[in-house]
Amino acid sequence: MIKLLIVDDEQIEREGMKAILNRSFPELIIEQANNGNKAVEMAASFRPDLVLMDIQMPGMNGLEAVEKILEDFPRMKFIMVTAFDTFNYVQSALKLGAKDYILKPSKVSEIRTTVGKVLKEIEDERELLLESNMQREMLQKTLALAETDVVTQLLFDHVHEVHLNMLMEMLDKHSTSEVFVMNVIVPDGLEYLYSQIKEKVRKTRSGWMGALYDGQVPIIIFRGEGHSYRTQAVSLAREILSVGKSEQKSGWFVGIGNVCNSLEQIRPSYQEAIIASSNTTLSVKYRFYQDVPVLNEKDSQQLAKFLKKDFSEQVRLGQWDQVKSNISQIIQAYEIEGLDMQHAESLVLKGLWTIWSILSDMGIETATPIYTYKISNFRQLRSETTNLLKVMKHSYDKHYENLEADTIHRIKQYIMENSQQNISLETLSNKVGLSPIYISKMFKEKLGINYIDYLTVCRIDKAKKMLADPEKSIKEITIEVGYHEPNYFSKVFKKMCNVTPREYRKKLLGLKDT
Repeated sequence: MIKLLIVDDEQIEREGMKAILNRSFPELIIEQANNGNKAVEMAASFRPDLVLMDIQMPGMNGLEAVEKILEDFPRMKFIMVTAFDTFNYVQSALKLGAKDYILKPSKVSEIRTTVGKVLKEIEDERELLLESNMQREMLQKTLALAETDVVTQLLFDHVHEVHLNMLMEMLDKHSTSEVFVMNVIVPDGLEYLYSQIKEKVRKTRSGWMGALYDGQVPIIIFRGEGHSYRTQAVSLAREILSVGKSEQKSGWFVGIGNVCNSLEQIRPSYQEAIIASSNTTLSVKYRFYQDVPVLNEKDSQQLAKFLKKDFSEQVRLGQWDQVKSNISQIIQAYEIEGLDMQHAESLVLKGLWTIWSILSDMGIETATPIYTYKISNFRQLRSETTNLLKVMKHSYDKHYENLEADTIHRIKQYIMENSQQNISLETLSNKVGLSPIYISKMFKEKLGINYIDYLTVCRIDKAKKMLADPEKSIKEITIEVGYHEPNYFSKVFKKMCNVTPREYRKKLLGLKDT
């Protein structure tokens, strides 16, 4: 509903104008003011979209009232109502921003035309604002998906520099010399608090949150100016831990990795954050990797138990170097603890059986891991364990050599056919039944290109074809190829093609600058 205020010191004039407007525009909400001072008051309380302002009034005249109202409500619209002999005042009002004027007396048709034109302008602006808000909302949803995906790729794969720089710009993240990772342990059953953790991070405007996976949430933190690394990390850790206080459930913990100098070096900080969060029983529920003591008898068993939890994800992703590293740390933990050889062998073998079971669940056939001779020392335990891991890795690689070719084809086909949609790693995961992290890793390894880069190529190829149609506007093309902001689309296009969409269209159609 559009609200309109009639301002005139003559009641008969106000009532006559109201009657005309009610007949012509029955949807209007109309109020009246009998002088300039009252008009200023009602502008603040009634908040009209349009004001019909008489110029000649006692006390504060219409021109002074318009100037006063515009100080507080610069978007409010005015039509001046004036007698012919005061027409010179109208010019001043138009300079202030009044949209038009109505002469006294006027025909009903003239009033209807003049007011209708401004009402149409108000409706058009509202539609544009609504469209802009919808695009902004869609952009925020897109950025939220992109943020999660980029964290996944930074920690497990690779992000193209073009997209990383653009994302940092769009998310208002400026280049920083120091970044680090926090790993949040979320107790079973409290996964629904993920959105509250994300809100805590969002308010600090200092980090990107990854996906919640197997009870853990990685967060990449950009160190802020004027804050020390430890001060910033402790402050955010406490904010995150406050989310779980009302639940009265143990298990919350935040591990904090060391600072590194760029996003390209972020993975070691993530591994450090995981290790720092390996013992959730500590009285203080956050710990820096710097403060993790060298393995001792108390911590070794706990670390071994924690590292085993990582096997599921690492095996499914084909991260065999990390699996081997974790097994080595487990063996080291048992050796430091002074575990007898038979007991250590039994525990490590259980770990290998866990890996074998994961492979079986994935449909991968491999020999059951068994030591072929009696292990007499930890050196032999390490050597034989490595050999058994090699056998399982070989079975894994052979299986996926056959599977991945078909999967990559299906993913490429889906992206090409649906590139105008917001395609995330999670979307692709649901499509082919593989984990988002594995898809990201597989796509890059098999095609030598990030899935976001491939999606961008598909979108830009479509845009090039559409630019050949001079009837399509840049804005229409932006929406149809899957972007929500023409400016961002233009930036991506120029990065890919070295020219803007308009320049490309001119060259394509043989147009010359005018």
